[in-house]
This record gives sequence, structure tokens and C-alpha cells, in this order.
Amino acid sequence: MLDSSLKEQIQSLFAGLVADYVLDITSPPQHESREVLLELLHEVAEASSGKISCKIAEGKQLGFSLLKNGEATGIRFRGVPNGHEFSSLLLAILNSDGKGKNIPDETICNRVKALKGDISLTTYVSLTCTNCPDVVQALNLMALLNSRIRHEMVDGALYQEETEALKIQAVPSVFADGKLLHIGKAGFGELLEKLEAYYGTDVPETSFPEKNYDVIVVGGGPSGSSAAIYSARKGLKVALLAERVGGQVKETVGIENLISVPHTTGEQLAADLKAHIRNYAIDLLEHRRVEKVELTEKGKRISVAGGETLLAPALIIATGASWRRLNVPGEAAYIGRGVAFCPHCDGPFYKGKHVAVVGGGNSGIEAALDLSGICSKVSVFEFLDDLKADSVLQEKARRQPNIEIFTSAQTLEVIGNGEKVTAIRLKNRLSGEERLLELDGIFVQIGLTANSAVFKEIVNVNRIGEIEIDAHCRTNQPGVYAAGDVSTVPYKQIIISMGEGAKAALSAFDDRIRGLIG
Repeated sequence: MLDSSLKEQIQSLFAGLVADYVLDITSPPQHESREVLLELLHEVAEASSGKISCKIAEGKQLGFSLLKNGEATGIRFRGVPNGHEFSSLLLAILNSDGKGKNIPDETICNRVKALKGDISLTTYVSLTCTNCPDVVQALNLMALLNSRIRHEMVDGALYQEETEALKIQAVPSVFADGKLLHIGKAGFGELLEKLEAYYGTDVPETSFPEKNYDVIVVGGGPSGSSAAIYSARKGLKVALLAERVGGQVKETVGIENLISVPHTTGEQLAADLKAHIRNYAIDLLEHRRVEKVELTEKGKRISVAGGETLLAPALIIATGASWRRLNVPGEAAYIGRGVAFCPHCDGPFYKGKHVAVVGGGNSGIEAALDLSGICSKVSVFEFLDDLKADSVLQEKARRQPNIEIFTSAQTLEVIGNGEKVTAIRLKNRLSGEERLLELDGIFVQIGLTANSAVFKEIVNVNRIGEIEIDAHCRTNQPGVYAAGDVSTVPYKQIIISMGEGAKAALSAFDDRIRGLIG
């Protein structure tokens, strides 16, 4: 099952294992995926030089738990962790042994340990989903940090009756003690905040000591990473505060326009950014969300969810952008129940069904092409009078017999029956005619919106929320800079964001030596 090169990589990863591990397998004797699971886990065990073994017993469900030195870790996989979830299996073992690369800092670990009560979490995934592993790995790690947390990954395709009974139409879907807690992509910090709100926390209410820096960079994507590195190279004390390193770029499957790098992936680029950051004396504060920004006589004060505060004379905002929403009635109510944003992750739930794609740019037409191989029919709706996608994509879409394209189409409402989406209401902008189209799902592909909400009180933004900057990345507020997709810089590209991050850092340093900021 595993090729020789992958086996060698696993052997290298497991070479330093200290503890003994058991993959405690349960399976119905005649389950169709039994042999696939057994073969996979035996090959993983064989690559560990005797540190991992398999134990097999009959059971009602196909899956396995991870034991460390004979004790439960709180981690269970129900299904075969192939595809993108294979990395979740390897990381579960490495993190159990203290050798993983994504273990949070002490402050975040203490917040996990302070969660109240016994917590049972279940995450339903698709093995083709690129967002699912982040959620699975984050919750597995929380189970390792807090012995009162149990987490189970479930392959939704293998347990279709269960997912249908729970009315799951999007992954990852996280359930906390049987109740839906979260749908869709999320980082460690966002999930932790939701668990704190749901279960409560025993973290003392005493405030954290305020940390002082020369420069605070908010955002861990290409622009934020570049800004932090350039600032650190000037000998400044730098904090990089981010929900996750890599940001939006982690959702990009293939990257072929980063000059001098013919091909990479979003995951690999994010890992490379983190490795580069760690080469410098930068305080990497990951899994943090900014709650408030204040301009004080002492500097820019950043308040973080969880109670931390940071202070610096220079602030570089590099928070990037997120998927835009339609902001029409019904959309929010049916996210995860017929309204989706990722065709790769959620497309399989609509096999043989009729779906709409709202948006006629490159991402919209690419989504329509992807979905046309799964769905019975794909209807594309573009607000403008012409599609914005590249002509080669348009031509390919028009050749697909189950893709229909409508322009000048305004989305008015998402309609459902209380459980799932059943229709979409549209208006022809030229004729004014309205119509109701019955369908099973809606994929929103209308571009990105700047992540600037928390900063709007201190800096000027344009009509669509981008932070206004000059040619040097300076905002209207002295000592506050913005770089990358969150700003008004044209062309939202990785290579441009990197350059803008460097420019913001150099501008901040120039203002510092000129005495314009502290």
C-alpha cells in the first residue's frame, strides 16, 4: 500500500520514538474496508522499528484507538485514515511522543488544560478535504494536552447513514458531546475559543503581564512573515501574532507562479514560512486572535482573545483576506447545510445532485468544472454582464453538457426547509425578472474580503474594507502600516504580498531611525 520512498520517510520520522504505541483496532469481520485498514496500519507499525504494534479485535465499527505505554491517549480514528488524513495519523503518534512540530506555546497549552469537564469530540471528514486535517490535528493535540478530552475522526463516506442522520452536508463538522459545535475550516485558536465558550474554563482571571516589542506584526501569511523577518533582520524585538502561519495560502493546492520556485503547495509554503521565521529571534505567537487595538501614548496596544496584551510603537497589519459571503437572507442559516465555499471539500456530498455556483471569476468557473464531474447539473450565476474568468476556462465550461451559465444574475435569497437548502431566488438585472430555482446546494465563489474589521476604528479603509496605504505601506495613523491582501495594494498575489511585507517593515524602520515613531 505504501510505496518504498514513503516507508523510508516514515522510518526516519519514527526513528527517535521513545514510548511504545499500540494501534488498538476494532472491526466487523466482513467489513469491506477491513483489509485496507489492517494493511495500512501494519505497514505503519513495521516502519517504527518495534515501537508501534497492532492489536486486533472484533467490533461493530471499523476503527482504531492510539495507546501510549498501554494507556489511552484520547485519540481515535473511525475509518481508514488515507488521503489527507494520513498525515493526521503520523502526527498523532509524533505529538504523543513530544516530537511534533505544531505543539503550541505554554500559554495556549495552559488554556487547553484549563477546559472544564469531560469533553467528547467527534469530527466528520472527507479524505479529499484539504481543510479537515487542520481541524483533526488540532483536536487530537488538545486530547493529548488534556486527559479529559477524547477526540474521534470519522470518515463520512464510510459512515454515510450516520452523516445523513446528522444532516451533515459540509466537512469538517465537529460535534461536542453530540451537539454541532463547528463546521468548516478552522485553526487551533478558533477551535479552542469555541470549546472555552461551550464548556467553560478554569483559567485564572488575573491578567497576563503586558509584553513590549519594537514591532508587532499581525498576520502570519506571506506578507506578515516577510514583515517579521525583515524587521528582525534590523535587530528589532519583533512579535508575530497570527491565528495560523500561512493564512489563506494554506488553502491553495498548487502554486506555480512564485518566481524561482516552479511548483509548491500551500501547505509546503506555510511550513517553509514558519521554518524561515524560526531562524530569527521572533516571538511567534500563533493561535491568537486580536480582539482590540488601542492607540496610547506608550504605543499601539493589542489585546488578544484569552487575555494577553502586547505593546509596541510600530504595528504592521498583514491579516490578509477571507472568502466573501453573499450577505443575503438565508445564507448564514444554511452554511454547512447546503451553502458551501469549498468544492474540493464538500463537493462529494452533492453527488448526482443539482448545485449552483455563484461567481463567474476563475475560482467560480474552476469550481463549476470540478463539480460537473460529481453533480448531475451545475448552474453558474454571475452578477456582471460577462464572466470574469480566463477565456480558456470559459470555453472549457461551455463545452460541459451539465454546466449552464447565467450572467446579469443577482442572488436575492437562499431558501431552505429548516434542515437544508432547497432553492435559490434570483433576479435578472437587465429585465428585472425574478425566479426561484430549486436545487440541492450553493457554492459561493465571489472572491475575497479584507480581514480589517478589528482595525477600522484606528485606520482608514475604502468602500470594500481594504486598509488605505500610500506607496510605502503607511496608513493614515503614524506608526501603523498595512501590507498584502488586507490593504489597497492592487493584485492579490503571494509574491506581491511578500514584497509589500518587506516594504512595510523597511518603512517602519525608516520612520524609527528618523524619530517619527518611538
